[in-house]
Amino acid sequence: MKSDSRVDSAASGRLPLWLKLAYTAFVAVMVPVYWRTYGPTNFLYFCDVAVFLTLAAVWTENALLASMAAVGIVLPQILWVVDLTAHLFGLKITGMSDYMLDSKIPIFTRAISLFHGWLPFFLLYVVWRVGYDRRALRAWLALAWPLMLICYFWLPKPGAVLANPQQPVNINYVYGFSDHAPQPWMPPWTWLLVLMAAMPLVLWWPAHLALKRWWPRANGDGGVR
Repeated sequence: MKSDSRVDSAASGRLPLWLKLAYTAFVAVMVPVYWRTYGPTNFLYFCDVAVFLTLAAVWTENALLASMAAVGIVLPQILWVVDLTAHLFGLKITGMSDYMLDSKIPIFTRAISLFHGWLPFFLLYVVWRVGYDRRALRAWLALAWPLMLICYFWLPKPGAVLANPQQPVNINYVYGFSDHAPQPWMPPWTWLLVLMAAMPLVLWWPAHLALKRWWPRANGDGGVR
């Protein structure tokens, strides 16, 4: 019987130790620098949550953790890459990478933020090696939706005056796409509900479909079948 080459790719591959150590070294540098610059709430961004999911995934080679991170951030972070590239040509698309050109933020901190550009591709590689767990979309939603509610009800709104001017506001865009004022088109709670529906439909579900179709499949406990 012929084997599925996509399954063989995941079955034959364990993540090399040097890669695990290199990624761990990056996280060990990123966490204190980000904590000092932005404060602890910065780690509630989806992209930062994905950093920690990925750290756990590369050491445990757990397909579900890697797949959750991939579903959650691959498409948004590719959009970040496009947005930053547009900035370099004097254009502006979403503004999600504006801070990369903010001279008030230390250049080393901004250099660390370049992980937004390589992490999605790193995750695609990790998932290829350990397999895609098809429960990832449901698991990511179970994490992301409560996180959005926390950001909406308990974290600073756009335009908030804070002791640390670099502390993030409007985390995960729960009040709109601007950090200066909430979006003006609808009541804030309506925006939140629209966002909670739109993110899965526009970003997470398409990523899930692509990974399910083109990446090796993992079984329920993180192995491959």
